[in-house]
Amino acid sequence: MTSMISALRHGLVVLAAALAGAASASSEVETQSRALQRAADAVVGVRAKAVEDARSAATLGREREGSGVVIDADGLVLTIGYLVLEAEQVELATDDGRRYPARVVAYDLATGFGLVQALVPLGLAPAPLGVAGTPLNVATVGGKDEPLMIVSGGDDGAISEARLVSRRPFSGYWEYHIEGALFTAPPRRDHSGAGLFNDRGELLGIGSLFVADALGPGQPRLPGNMFVPVELLKPILGELRRRGTSSASTRPWLGVNCVEHEGEVRVLRVADDSPAEEAGVMRGDRLLALDGRPVTSLAQLWLSLWADRRAEREVRLDIERGDEKMTLKLQSVDRAQTLRRARGV
Repeated sequence: MTSMISALRHGLVVLAAALAGAASASSEVETQSRALQRAADAVVGVRAKAVEDARSAATLGREREGSGVVIDADGLVLTIGYLVLEAEQVELATDDGRRYPARVVAYDLATGFGLVQALVPLGLAPAPLGVAGTPLNVATVGGKDEPLMIVSGGDDGAISEARLVSRRPFSGYWEYHIEGALFTAPPRRDHSGAGLFNDRGELLGIGSLFVADALGPGQPRLPGNMFVPVELLKPILGELRRRGTSSASTRPWLGVNCVEHEGEVRVLRVADDSPAEEAGVMRGDRLLALDGRPVTSLAQLWLSLWADRRAEREVRLDIERGDEKMTLKLQSVDRAQTLRRARGV
């Protein structure tokens, strides 16, 4: 373990030197090295075990492992939500082998963030968030050619350079959409909950996905990662700590996973005991319109669904199945009410 930590610290110095450039003064290198070391120290491993009857176990498994970033002196850890979705046990791991019990504070459907609170002091300094009040775009993170740093935590934690290659809206197949997602390259497989930092040691995003098209639709194929920007956290952090979710997360849910291809949106999977299953939606159905609004992209589909934010309401879905067109009526539900919780929570 000591040799791993020593190698980690050496890698930080080398990375800081690369970020500073050959012509930079040694004091600048030292300043950046300290900032990057602080960032790396704030990243921890996150291990979670979902409740036995968790709905999410079918796709995520019951046992999950990734990373998180300490963002508050009291041991509050920001991670990606799917790691702690329906979790009954959570453990935080530092790079020196220590383990700490924790509890889930929040799971936010709208952003995809999860918050975990250590139950005993971690003794770790929090990572500062990206500059408050400044739109996070290519300019504010230094431009596409300036390297950033991805840090994962736990026993197998690692540090690597990355480039911001695009920033754009992102729509997920699982009824998810955010603005301003950050896409980086080269890809990391241990991206779940990893921290994306600039050379000042400020946290810019939390790792969510491996993607094959980091540059975006219609661009050359470039594998990379998608990060949820921390600017989405800042306006709702207080609400997450108080309520365990944001008001934007209370919205209609259908229980469909969909894919978009050449202007068509088709059903990939229908969740068990969901409004979509009850209404007769089937895998392979092409979605034509939702509540009268044409559907040609995932973004259109989800934004149309949430245009009326009442969680429980009737949703009209026009579909094409083979040569037949039909209209199905679904009774949407509040997704949060379908999730399993640990006993006593």
